[in-house]
Amino acid sequence: MITVTGATGNIGRTLVELLTEAGEEVVAVSRQPRPAGPAADVRWVQADIGTAAGLQPALEGARALFLLLGGELNSRGENPTTLLDMATRAGVERIVLVSSQVSATRPEAPSHARLREFETAVRESGRDFTILRPSGFASNAFAWAETVRTERTIFAPFADVALPVIDPADIAAVAAAALREDGHSGQAYELTGPELISPRRQAAVISEALGEEVTFVELSRGDAHARMAQFMPEEVVTGTLDVLGVPLPTEQKISPDVEAVLQRPAGPFGAWVARNLPAFR
Repeated sequence: MITVTGATGNIGRTLVELLTEAGEEVVAVSRQPRPAGPAADVRWVQADIGTAAGLQPALEGARALFLLLGGELNSRGENPTTLLDMATRAGVERIVLVSSQVSATRPEAPSHARLREFETAVRESGRDFTILRPSGFASNAFAWAETVRTERTIFAPFADVALPVIDPADIAAVAAAALREDGHSGQAYELTGPELISPRRQAAVISEALGEEVTFVELSRGDAHARMAQFMPEEVVTGTLDVLGVPLPTEQKISPDVEAVLQRPAGPFGAWVARNLPAFR
């Protein structure tokens, strides 16, 4: 049995599908009630991994655990060691943690301190583990969906700074391999897309897919900060803008890890857009 936290998110939804299609017994965990549509043979548990006790029913009998931090990422929440000790007592043998590329490239960044705590706890858990460190998500473009639908306009800072954004479906596919297959224990995979792509170019890809002109409007860092501060903690806003605006050379490097694990290239931004085009119509 495999327990998947964050099961309703951009990674988790796809991961649950991949595992069930492969014949695995899955327990899906989310803070929200079970959504409509998923396969009936998936057992759903409503819980928050920020509170370890709530997760315990989902761990009993599990041999592997997919661990993704959501809202608890920016709060203190449960001690990571408490959660992992509970997983060990439940019989979990393998843990796959979604961390972030920034955890490694900017080890002092306060915005990623919680992820670094979890990375340390996973390494010290005594379980087989794999750490996934993705770059920025292609799905962050969903933040533009409303203004694309209503104004055919995208507002974003740093118009021509290109980063290798990754399709969350590729993160899910790598996670499925690490959860099911041997040979990934002790690895920290850096997961990126196959190309560097700027916000201006992402807007052009969306425009081409729609077959309609989408105007790109570049925001100043200050304007972007004000918008993001409405739904992000200050340290996360600052850290995110630093990466988007002044990326380190390592943050612009295209990693071979997706292809090495999946034996196929990572999907480009355009493929993500094609699958999710209804959100922008």
